[in-house]
Amino acid sequence: MNDRSPPTPITVSIAAVERDTGLSKDTLRVWERRYGFPQPDRDAYGERTYPLDQVDKLRVIKRLMDQGHRPGKIIGFAVDHLQQMSEATTAAPARASENSEQFEDLQAYIDLVKQHKVEDLRRQLSQSLLRIGLSRFVIEVVAPLNELVGDAWTRGYFEIFEEHLYTESIQVILRNAINTIPHPGQANAARPRILLTTFPQEPHGLGVLMAEALFALEGCRCISLGVQTPIWDIVLASSAQQVDIVALSFSSSLNANHVLDGLAELRAKLPAHIEVWAGGACPVLYRRPPKDVTTLRTLESVANALAEWRRTHLQAQPSTSLAAE
Repeated sequence: MNDRSPPTPITVSIAAVERDTGLSKDTLRVWERRYGFPQPDRDAYGERTYPLDQVDKLRVIKRLMDQGHRPGKIIGFAVDHLQQMSEATTAAPARASENSEQFEDLQAYIDLVKQHKVEDLRRQLSQSLLRIGLSRFVIEVVAPLNELVGDAWTRGYFEIFEEHLYTESIQVILRNAINTIPHPGQANAARPRILLTTFPQEPHGLGVLMAEALFALEGCRCISLGVQTPIWDIVLASSAQQVDIVALSFSSSLNANHVLDGLAELRAKLPAHIEVWAGGACPVLYRRPPKDVTTLRTLESVANALAEWRRTHLQAQPSTSLAAE
């Protein structure tokens, strides 16, 4: 006999919603009281759980907030209307008008993800990498493609597993490409040691991997800790590895206070000679640049930042920048 009873709706915890949307638990609770949205259920232990449709709406609201909208002005709109607002300000149409051929190429990758043709996706991305080289591949293909994938996910066009298929494919290709770059020779002040990671609240690692590729091409000695490293462990690793720079990536979904407070704490705990560099899509980095932290607005700025670092350190020749092989 067929069971025609409706399936139990899927819900997620408040901690998962915080990670997924970048909206803090306190913000979610305040909105619940002030605006009547979101409207969580309760599990058997009395903890808040959120239906997936509410999580989708929260995700779009966060994206609109990053674009300058105030939550009280938009939270009452239906999700379809919010998605239209988001699409009206997305960068994709601008890219298409500037270079329609490039946009069509990027859209072809999106279509392969949506069709779940992972092998075809990886083969075509690898061919692009071989054709234009790693630096251009990171800047001209991966960076804009990340934006398209993020927009597709925000609008509900991509399922979470499809976004993961894309992310895993890019990680495999970039990691393989980085491994083919010749290892720097004898350590010297012109080849800084760079520690790369993200904060505990940041699970997105593509930004770190893209930066590592560009740093490696510039002859830097890269030590990657992956993602979500506690701040004190970043400090310990920096000392153990005798690094010159700690480089961090932040996605647009991360809570602004987590970013600023974390960077201030890290800067205070690190020795003065170790620089902190931060980049990514988190708007607060550029609206309120953290004190004594170098912010990289674009991937193209990596080369200039390294050139400036080398200029100042080759002049001073501090012993702390020399790492033993």
